[in-house]
Amino acid sequence: MGRVVLAGIELYARHGLHAEEERLGARFVVDVEMEVAFEGRPDRLASTVDYSAVFLLVQRLATERRFYLIEALADHLADEIMARFAEVQAVVVRVHKPHAPLPGVVRDVFVETLRRR
Repeated sequence: MGRVVLAGIELYARHGLHAEEERLGARFVVDVEMEVAFEGRPDRLASTVDYSAVFLLVQRLATERRFYLIEALADHLADEIMARFAEVQAVVVRVHKPHAPLPGVVRDVFVETLRRR
């Protein structure tokens, strides 16, 4: 088994509970860590996961629909990755909300979810 990681996928979306979050939108960052069995490690795409396709899926899913909670977004992304990419044996999805509307200074807020076959 090996890991394929997409770290720091930056997206502009409208997730959140507050009306201002829907109206203004914000920057979100998604990390995807996938466990993949590299089949004998041949030098061809069919032996691993196509991380370009995973990127495009994450980008589309995270921007086409609004979620009130980043927890729900992370779960949705993890479920879809597992459903669409049979070669992925496990996935960790982190959704960061670096500018969460909080009453103080916080560098980052994120959630993490895990799926396994």
